[in-house]
Amino acid sequence: MAWNEPGGSGNKDPWGDRNNQGPPDLDEFVKKLQDKLSGLFGGKGGSGSGGASGGNAGSISMGVIAVVLLVIWGLSGIYIVEQGRQGVVLQFGAFNSITDPGPHWYPRFIQSVEIVDVEDIRSVNLGHTADEALMLTQDENIIDIKFTVQYKVKDARDFLFNVRDPDLTLRQATESAVREIVGKNRLDFVITEGRVAVATGVGELIQKILDSYSTGITVVNLNMQDAQPPEQVQQAFDDAIKAREDKQRQINEAEAYSNDVLPRARGKAARVVEEARAYEAEVVAHAEGETERFLKVLGEYRKAPKVTRERLYLDAMEEVMAGSSKVMVDVKNSNNLMYLPLDKIISRQPSVVESDVSSTPTTTRRRAPQSTRDNRFSERLRSREVR
Repeated sequence: MAWNEPGGSGNKDPWGDRNNQGPPDLDEFVKKLQDKLSGLFGGKGGSGSGGASGGNAGSISMGVIAVVLLVIWGLSGIYIVEQGRQGVVLQFGAFNSITDPGPHWYPRFIQSVEIVDVEDIRSVNLGHTADEALMLTQDENIIDIKFTVQYKVKDARDFLFNVRDPDLTLRQATESAVREIVGKNRLDFVITEGRVAVATGVGELIQKILDSYSTGITVVNLNMQDAQPPEQVQQAFDDAIKAREDKQRQINEAEAYSNDVLPRARGKAARVVEEARAYEAEVVAHAEGETERFLKVLGEYRKAPKVTRERLYLDAMEEVMAGSSKVMVDVKNSNNLMYLPLDKIISRQPSVVESDVSSTPTTTRRRAPQSTRDNRFSERLRSREVR
């Protein structure tokens, strides 16, 4: 018979008889639980004095435990964000706020915090496997290329919530950007003078892709570690590069020789041109002077022809005889011809001649060259014959 049936024994209480294997009364269990909770919060549990003292002791111990647990819970929510980091506060798994460096507190079990380093520079390497390294250029050549991308977090919220694996996303974006830029350039350009231009273009395209996905990542530096043909054809490309270098060397030598010869040739040509112009000016000036002198003589000749002819003859003979070192003396009405070897006399007495020359007054007319005097003399004789 059940312990709570009418007429039953009073020792059937499940709390009083531990040896009874029957199920406890659910109503009594709930009632006792309510009494303990009311005692915990200041109410009176049982009716007896023993029950009251036991209830007060239980309520005090439970209150202490609750306060201790509350203090522990409050202290567990304190966290410190270090310099160069940001705290992302999540409330029930959803974004709530961003905390700056310093001490902060959050209610545990309601909120959580993710600390993100926004100053640390991270890196991703591309091209260490054949699938990533081998790419096709514009001229349909295969190139083996390696890149290292350095980046840091610029937006902690986007970094945590918009991409599942930031490193994988960056690697895929880098591979796509490198294939696009390399595919628009020739092999020779990529492995020689175009390395800087290719790296710059790849960096800009990577940042554009990352911003379009709102990854919260900014590219700090992109370095092209290596760019060369595949190993199977490396020797042939080395020979081609050597031939290209020899070609460039010969071009430089030819340019150096040209830069040495052309200025000298131009200078010589300019000197010849200037000499020709000077000779032209000299001849023209001389001709103009002779013409002017002839016109003056012509005017005098028209005024006194006989006197002018005699004067011209004397001047011509004076110029001719002045250049001769031999003198013939013809005495009138005599058959003897006197010869004076003045050249030998002069050669024997050079000091006397030099002294005579040095003592000659500065007003003495300078002797014209022999060829000029001969030409003038022949012209004068010719003019006389014409008359």
